[in-house]
Amino acid sequence: MEITDVTATTVDVPLVDLDERLGIGPYVTNHGRVESMERVLVRVDTDEGVAGWGEMRTFLSPAATESIIEDGIGPLIEGQSPFEVERLRRQVFIEYTNIELFFAAVETACWDIAGKALDKPVFELLGGATAPYQTTAMNAAAGGADAADDRAVEFAFCLGILSPEESRVKAQEALDAGFSVLKTKAGRDWQQDVARIQAMHDEVDGQLEFRLDPNQGWSLDQAVRVGAALEESGIFLQYMEQPIRVNAHDSLATLRQRLRQPIAPNEDTYIPNNLRSLVEAGAMDVAVLDLTPAGGIAGLRQQAAIVEDAGVPFTHHCAFDLGIRTAAILHAVHGLPGFSLPPDTTYYGWEDDVIADPFTVEEGRMTVPDEPGLGIDVDLDTVEEYRVR
Repeated sequence: MEITDVTATTVDVPLVDLDERLGIGPYVTNHGRVESMERVLVRVDTDEGVAGWGEMRTFLSPAATESIIEDGIGPLIEGQSPFEVERLRRQVFIEYTNIELFFAAVETACWDIAGKALDKPVFELLGGATAPYQTTAMNAAAGGADAADDRAVEFAFCLGILSPEESRVKAQEALDAGFSVLKTKAGRDWQQDVARIQAMHDEVDGQLEFRLDPNQGWSLDQAVRVGAALEESGIFLQYMEQPIRVNAHDSLATLRQRLRQPIAPNEDTYIPNNLRSLVEAGAMDVAVLDLTPAGGIAGLRQQAAIVEDAGVPFTHHCAFDLGIRTAAILHAVHGLPGFSLPPDTTYYGWEDDVIADPFTVEEGRMTVPDEPGLGIDVDLDTVEEYRVR
């Protein structure tokens, strides 16, 4: 089997409005706000008629992202086997560009092709059902388990920056929907960040764990104040995600020594060398990994092995994922060893999806597909409806 074509299509899908249950739009972060999100859908075709799908964010513009994938990566891998994902990932190179970021969606599509060709779901190709955390809770609650229960993956609810009172409402909605962890953006005003966590903690009477993510938005002293203020309130985060700028590993280690709030680098984890540096510096309690900057599922496996060997717990990041990348994340956290904390998701916050049979979020969980490949079919009519022209 050989790769014959690589195509990329950008869609722009709106978010459910904040006024609606589990709505999150506009989603406000330290860097801006969005009411919809552009996603690039990547299709890889083969000479045997088997096609696979991947998904990523836009970079600079839809046209720029599509061009890098179609004109840059496509010609490098056409005529080669989609089964050889590691070799493809390691041979793709464009000087001065982190091409793995763009290759990831192509690589995911190759896993989809391999699974379809072998009539196996991707998580089985990865080793099969290695993550224990999602099955333990389900089995205990159900008094046993069936096959679907064993594939149920718990997720964390994600929320943008809101006022304390608005955050209260969303925290209660998340709890009522069965989530046990809520991650909220932060970084514009550290004192309000503290007030929002305190308000949500009070609203749900301590029944939710919280993750706080300023996207590098605090200085070291502000991060210390946030962590100390929450501790004085009796609130201990599940983790504080990338509180300060990247490549400041000694400062992260200092922060970790000064606080009892767990520190979880995210943007800092995107490069394997950084992971080793973070481990050596004693700069992280949790690693927040992401298959896209890692170069795909194989790259994620490489990074997961580094932090697992170091005894560091890890989870998976969310990047406003439609059904294609959500499926890839489900297979990855279910099939790769070591994932022990719920991944993030905003899947409940989309008004629509490009897959024919969208995932359902029940009790804060989604089920890993057991159909071949990623286990999803793309609805081309829906793609055309939201296509960016």
